[in-house]
Amino acid sequence: MFDRLIDWALRSRPLVLLLLVGLVLWGANSLVKLPIDAQPDITNVQVMALTSAPGLGPVEIEQFITIPVENSMNGIPMISEVRSFSQFGLSGVTIVFQEGTDIYWARQQVGERLAEVRSSIPPEFGQPEMGPISTGLGEVFQFEVKNAPDAARPRSLMELRTILDWEIARPLKSVPGVVEVNAFGGELKTYEVRLDPDRLMARNISVDKVFEAIRRNNSNAGGGYLERLGEQRVIRAVGLISTLKDLEEVVLDTTATGTPVYIRDVAEVRLSPLIRNGAVTRDGDGEVVTATAMMLAGENSRVVVERIKAKLEEIRTRLPEGVVVDPYYDRAVLITRTITTVASNLAEGGLLVVAVLLAMLGNLKAGLVVALAIPLSMLFAINLMVYYGIAGSLMSLGAIDFGLIVDSSVIMMENCVSHLSHADKRRSAVDVVREAAFEVRKPVVFGVAIITIVHLPLLALEGVEGKMFRPMALTVVFALIGSLILSLTATPVLASLILKPGTSEVETLPVRVAKRVYRPFLRFSLDHPIMVVATSLVAFAATMPLAMSLGGEFIPKLDEGDILVVVTRPPSTSLSESLEDSTRLEKALRESFPDEIESVVCRTGRPEIGIDPAGVNQTDVFVFLKKEEETYLDMALKPLHPLLALFEGEGHGKSKSELIAEMEKVFRRELPGAFFNFGQPIDVRFNEMLAGVRADLGIGLYGDDLDVLQEKVNAIAAAIENIPGAADVRAQVLGGLPFLRVQINREDIARYGINAASILDVVSALGGKVVGQVIEGQRTFDLQVRFDPTARDDVDSITRLKIADANGRMIPLSELAEFHREDGAYEIWRKDRQRRAMVQANVRERDLATFVAEAQAKVAEQVELPRGYFLEWGGTFQNLQSATQRLTVVVPVALVLIFLLLYGTFQSVKLGTLIFLSVPLGAMGGILALWLRDMNLSISAGVGFIALSGVAVLDGLVIVSAIRQRVENGEPIRRAVAEASMSRLRPVLMTALVASLGFIPMAFSTGSGADVQRPLATVVIGGLITSTGLKLLVIPATYAWFDPGRGRLAADVDALVEDDEDDDDLEDGIS
Repeated sequence: MFDRLIDWALRSRPLVLLLLVGLVLWGANSLVKLPIDAQPDITNVQVMALTSAPGLGPVEIEQFITIPVENSMNGIPMISEVRSFSQFGLSGVTIVFQEGTDIYWARQQVGERLAEVRSSIPPEFGQPEMGPISTGLGEVFQFEVKNAPDAARPRSLMELRTILDWEIARPLKSVPGVVEVNAFGGELKTYEVRLDPDRLMARNISVDKVFEAIRRNNSNAGGGYLERLGEQRVIRAVGLISTLKDLEEVVLDTTATGTPVYIRDVAEVRLSPLIRNGAVTRDGDGEVVTATAMMLAGENSRVVVERIKAKLEEIRTRLPEGVVVDPYYDRAVLITRTITTVASNLAEGGLLVVAVLLAMLGNLKAGLVVALAIPLSMLFAINLMVYYGIAGSLMSLGAIDFGLIVDSSVIMMENCVSHLSHADKRRSAVDVVREAAFEVRKPVVFGVAIITIVHLPLLALEGVEGKMFRPMALTVVFALIGSLILSLTATPVLASLILKPGTSEVETLPVRVAKRVYRPFLRFSLDHPIMVVATSLVAFAATMPLAMSLGGEFIPKLDEGDILVVVTRPPSTSLSESLEDSTRLEKALRESFPDEIESVVCRTGRPEIGIDPAGVNQTDVFVFLKKEEETYLDMALKPLHPLLALFEGEGHGKSKSELIAEMEKVFRRELPGAFFNFGQPIDVRFNEMLAGVRADLGIGLYGDDLDVLQEKVNAIAAAIENIPGAADVRAQVLGGLPFLRVQINREDIARYGINAASILDVVSALGGKVVGQVIEGQRTFDLQVRFDPTARDDVDSITRLKIADANGRMIPLSELAEFHREDGAYEIWRKDRQRRAMVQANVRERDLATFVAEAQAKVAEQVELPRGYFLEWGGTFQNLQSATQRLTVVVPVALVLIFLLLYGTFQSVKLGTLIFLSVPLGAMGGILALWLRDMNLSISAGVGFIALSGVAVLDGLVIVSAIRQRVENGEPIRRAVAEASMSRLRPVLMTALVASLGFIPMAFSTGSGADVQRPLATVVIGGLITSTGLKLLVIPATYAWFDPGRGRLAADVDALVEDDEDDDDLEDGIS
């Protein structure tokens, strides 16, 4: 089949060239369409059901809302887990589905169950609704709406929030790809009836009467229509409240003399903010009004951000004078920085590969033809990426090594150059190239097949690790397929067009030097095979302790360029106190790090759309760092960065970890008694959505009793907080929320003829109860009734509030209910219908795997769990475990497939085993490189070992194929080994050099995203150094042991130990 493909290409050279042009045009079109993001979206398929129930505590929320919603999900297929939280006034249930589930089907199923469960939840407790369709990568753009510095009339927080809600957020929601615009901060405008308890009592007006009066005076009605003289007139009555004056003139009652009692007689009517559960501050300047644009799951981040920016430019022209929009977070910046790192590494690696090709081949035309495979293979891969919907990201593009891509073209072109140099000038170039291509078609095809097979284990990964590494594997496979097709078609065609028979083959200086250095080592290996093998085995054995000492982690974190610190204060902390703390902290950070910090934004509590289950005691501190501008000098010196990194370490100036350590001191100084969790915006969001925690490690304790859960998680936190590497250790606080419980006395209210609902109305009016809406043109605002602050300042004021009994007498609350101060549950978390308490921790300056092993031992030793309680260790550690377990199964399967492929090539188990020795020879170099650079053994490093094994086997295949061909042609084994080893030195070195040098920029890069690529590149480079060096000695030294024709060639084998004949044969073979 491959012979026919090569023959067709050489017979149809104009068509092949035309197809290459078509590939370039198709690829250019696909390049424009390719979705781009910083990293793959690893969020699982999940639907969130949210229920707002103001006034209900966590236990009541759990009983009346959360558990019914959880139970209603029973029976939905494809559900993998159900998580929930119950906080004061808010319930959230997250239903996680198995991978591959269609999100819209999942939402349909959840929506149907929510429609059923609504009837079992009392209407006054709220109704569950589904959250927006978004993911961990959803928060793509954040901005502040503020007064311009030169604004003639600065607007209040309420005015700015109104402008945001109605003039900015709503148009932005129409942008394709935007699923939600979450406003946060400022004051949400409401029409408020502020009740005066003394005036209510003086006029004998109860609170429930105020509620009822507003409801009955705020509606329209239709009266059908009238027909008169052939004309129809619609009848409608307008009674909606539209102004403050309308609200003031609502009649509550009449006096004995017939005088109406209006709302204005018992209350102040005003515009006032809705009661808040959160606020935003920025840069120490106080409260601000902000919004976050949420991207629809599956959309292209870069394109959506550009659309948002374009829409904002359009909106700016319609904003009131003096109001401006100030963006402070733009996902496109991270995407650009990350993709720039990837593109820079690929470009630098590509230049190094081209330089090696030119230096080793000694033929400029041949080198350029081989180098042409790089962009053409990439365009081929991009075409398939667009077709299969794979986004270009750090993971999908970051693992591509141009050395791997050109390997097949290197082998093909090197053989074509060799044949053409020895061919008669009168022969046709097409015929000579055809012979050369037929000769190496098998190692070319099998080599690409081997490298492709070693990437198959990555396709078998599932869950988070699958989403991270499957795009990488597919992209590499796409590029390899493209390179194989090009090496069998375009490379022979171009070689036949630009190279002529009889052209002398130039042996370049690097090749001559390499042969001169290699010759004595080759002679020694042939003379002392046992010593060579023994030395290799000892070297391999020596690396095993190093391998065991390497730490383990899932993957190195992508450096997003910004910092997110989650601050948790005691549950009793008020919103005003949290805002004061945040403003003070912002000023301290700006003063302490003026050169590093661009802006500090603190989001305290949660917005009106309660996707984030944060209380007013919790603050997300976003520290946006200044981005270094790359100068022309930086770009000029960039090729020298790998060399500089060897002497100066990775990166320049203050490292991220050093900056965090210094910031932590400021946090602890400004916020004593608070807990801190340092992370990054996207990383924290992913952790929260995947595992329900905001840290690297989450230890879940399951049980029923909240007090026992609290006691045990405190003990677990104490057990692990002093372990080296532990950081930001925090036990979840389940209780400690101060309550004033108003316990209605049933006998007393029965004696006075008062309903419990009347007392509940009074209590709800303390915080503000929404009783309707007011419509201003196209805008709608809530209408709330609330007691004057003087009536709710303290418990005594509340107990003096009065309620009218059946006879109209005003009875104080103190005679109708008992008041108890107590601490209650702060929040209740559940997973799979069981209560769960969490201990979360980050791990710094240590690998995650050994930390967890030590933590598990400490917890088992120091914490005794009651019967029925159990632990679950989660977070990124769970991802590491899952990936490791799966790779443990699929990697051996892939290696077996490679061995079967080798067996199919040579029909020899022994030769297949000989080539397979390249894998451990490469592995020990990879392990040593990781150890020398103090890197952990991560999944990224594992991908490096996978790629390394493919290249190592390919080089071994090239050497053994050449030896086997000479042996079959009748040459003595020693001569065949010597000649084949020397003749194949150039392609083997080229293959190793282009593969390793292609990874050099990646190995020493310090740009955004480089941390993820660095272990992979380090393994490949280190492995190829040892693998190439040793297999050039081990394979020649041991070939005679493995050759299936050993018995037939016994005389030649015996000659291996005869010194005189050895030297003659070797010199003949080498010279």
